[in-house]
Amino acid sequence: MTAPKDRCRLVLIVPAHDDTDHQAKTLEDALRGGDVASVIIPQYGLDDAAFQKLAETLVPIVQEAGAAALVAGDSRTASRVKADGLHVMGGADALSEAVESFSPKLIVGGGNADDRHKALEQGESNPDYMFFGKLEGDIKPEAHPKNMALGEWWASMIEIPVIIMGGSDVASVIPVAETGVEFVALRLGVFSHAGGPAQAVAEANALLDEKAPRFGG
Repeated sequence: MTAPKDRCRLVLIVPAHDDTDHQAKTLEDALRGGDVASVIIPQYGLDDAAFQKLAETLVPIVQEAGAAALVAGDSRTASRVKADGLHVMGGADALSEAVESFSPKLIVGGGNADDRHKALEQGESNPDYMFFGKLEGDIKPEAHPKNMALGEWWASMIEIPVIIMGGSDVASVIPVAETGVEFVALRLGVFSHAGGPAQAVAEANALLDEKAPRFGG
């Protein structure tokens, strides 16, 4: 991830769309809106060739904005497009294998953990971050309470940074930040925002600047 601030920071998840030019434009707009630590690019239903083409378009946009570009699921694509990191979709074994193969050359993180035991198993490989929630888990305005509880528990006792999946409402960043985690992820809250992605990112950062607890203070 990019250099930390003294508060919870924003992670963006690119939504599925059948038009790469549209995805590129909306991502550029979002990144113009303010501070973004990283962007996760999921494969969704694309075949490997189409996904590589998408990543080739989006990764430079993310990097030029000063954020870390994380490819979800496909390590070969992550390497070929010179992404900054790999978001692992599998469980503890897949995460451990990815850390061993690609760290520290790439940022490696993941999180298919829906309970404490699975989370601790995944944490044994010492990934760069843990993700609580699903990449398409923003089905309600607020973040899922279970993910927030897991993130708060993890952040209180383990140094590996945490991303919690937020809700479809930008305002969900504040309850997530209040758990003490380092990052909050938004997808629909940014890319389906009525005022556009740039406004959404600006609003999220303004809320975090005003209300998020500060680290180390």
